[in-house]
Amino acid sequence: MTPTYETGEPAAVTVLTTTDTAQKAEDLASGAVAARVAACAQISGPVVSVYRWEGAVETAREWQVLFKTATARYGALEAWLTEAHDYDTPEIIATPVVRGSAAYLEWVERETAE
Repeated sequence: MTPTYETGEPAAVTVLTTTDTAQKAEDLASGAVAARVAACAQISGPVVSVYRWEGAVETAREWQVLFKTATARYGALEAWLTEAHDYDTPEIIATPVVRGSAAYLEWVERETAE
């Protein structure tokens, strides 16, 4: 059974961000894990992002970083990413983990405990 909080919220979320170099992605991943705001992070890329910025359609090569954290630690991870990221408006999107291995989700909880 997937662990949940008493409120019925999932115990964990995945959080996605992007950045413009592989090294920055590695720095964000390792920094978040070291700060215990994420249990782990996976880096994918490069990917091509197409977006509107300041009135123009832009295309950029980016690396995605997918963090796994306890739902209770989302606020701390978002604050950490906002401070550590060099984008003016970094992508920070959380998706609830609605099912998963109980052992893995308990590990996420332990690794992100304050």
